[in-house]
Amino acid sequence: MTDSTSLAAETSTLLARLGVPAAALGGGELEARSPIDGRPIATLSLTRSPAASIEAAHAAFLEWRDVPAPRRGELVRLFGEELRAAKADLGRLVTIECGKILSEALGEVQEMIDICDFAVGLSRQLYGLTIASERPEHRMMEVWRPLGVVGVISAFNFPVAVWAWNAALALVCGDSVVWKPSEKTPLAALAVQALLERAAARFGPAPQNLSTVLIGGAATGQELVDHPMAALVSATGSTAMGRAVGPRLARRFARALLELGGNNAAIVAPTADLGLTLRAVAFAAMGTAGQRCTTLRRLFVHESIYEALVPRLRQAYASVVVGDPTDPATLVGPLIDGDAFEAMRAALARAETDGGRVLGGERIAMQQAPAGFYVRPALVEMPAQTGPALDETFAPILYVMRYSRLDEAIRLHNVVSQGLSSSIFTNDLREAERFLSGSDCGIANVNIGPSGAEIGGAFGGEKETGGGRESGSDAWKAYMRRATNTINFGRSLPLAQGVTFDLG
Repeated sequence: MTDSTSLAAETSTLLARLGVPAAALGGGELEARSPIDGRPIATLSLTRSPAASIEAAHAAFLEWRDVPAPRRGELVRLFGEELRAAKADLGRLVTIECGKILSEALGEVQEMIDICDFAVGLSRQLYGLTIASERPEHRMMEVWRPLGVVGVISAFNFPVAVWAWNAALALVCGDSVVWKPSEKTPLAALAVQALLERAAARFGPAPQNLSTVLIGGAATGQELVDHPMAALVSATGSTAMGRAVGPRLARRFARALLELGGNNAAIVAPTADLGLTLRAVAFAAMGTAGQRCTTLRRLFVHESIYEALVPRLRQAYASVVVGDPTDPATLVGPLIDGDAFEAMRAALARAETDGGRVLGGERIAMQQAPAGFYVRPALVEMPAQTGPALDETFAPILYVMRYSRLDEAIRLHNVVSQGLSSSIFTNDLREAERFLSGSDCGIANVNIGPSGAEIGGAFGGEKETGGGRESGSDAWKAYMRRATNTINFGRSLPLAQGVTFDLG
């Protein structure tokens, strides 16, 4: 494992290579720590005036909205090139700062590249409609116009990709972007901002402050949410955070795009391919140390195959490699911090009280990282879906339960308050279709796990997940305003619905 001194030094080197100015680091109030060893890797100054940054972003929007959309797409294309060139360094920084294994961190950067490619094509496809008018010599059309300043509040677990889902679309749609990253992962945000500034320098004349980063905690995020010039705020985080953000935006009639919690489940039916299921469940439940919003947290296994699958799961949980996320052999890195570990311990204690049989969940001591929170993922066999199984705990805990009838499994699947992602494993077409129509989630899959979504589809969920949609499909419409236009190209003035108003 890398020692803390060399980890801080490597972070400094990576930031310099990625273009972050030295003046942005050192001597500030915010201490950035790596979950790899729990020790500081940099200090940063807090943003002194978020309001001034938002106002500057609004001025940039007023210029940017007049740039033709395909030209705006060129900036995003150049940004994608910068990401390709910096993929290894940015991926390494993500691993150091949030603790996900290097393969996943590189995949997160690839996700940024992919959404840039998507957005470049989109810049020539911001389609409206032509609508038949009932009036002669009139034409109606529906068009999409740039919206304004887009605020992005991102979480630690995907410190760069979620911003890119929003920013790549917002930029081609003609908006400016103000980003408040998690205070647990501010360094990756500064690095991404530096790469975008490199792209802007190659692009030519682009407005100053087209993209801005706000460094701070909850109070800084609140300023962004409350500012009247932030036309849309896309906020990713807990349901509790969404309950605070949503009403504040509603009070000033601003748009909210909320991506909140997910207590995601999968159903394993009698005809499932158990080898495929095992691999899919293992990644979905243990990947990113259980710290994805789409992490698999509940598993309903048909009683006829329970004893064929669950012992194999126990073996996988007992043997999965937990350790330094920079080591290619590691599959599960550390939790983000001690609070995450305490939440995991509390959930497991509640599960045992409810009759759960717990395998794993213990903290693993790392000699070179005594302040790091490494845990063995926990497999909990529950007699029923009660207690902590009904709550989202942001840690690698999988609650396993038996079922006998598919309709009952779907009902139990839907009973939780969130509705983000879901899966069924089956080779029965009828079962698959019943599940797809019965799941109340924004994402429903067959024979893959609930995590690891591609950028081509709209990402988001229902109920307490917030209802927002980001990334692909027609999610771009959230970043624009719709206008219906009627053009009279004749010399008379017929009124709609046959109304007459004759002045004589």
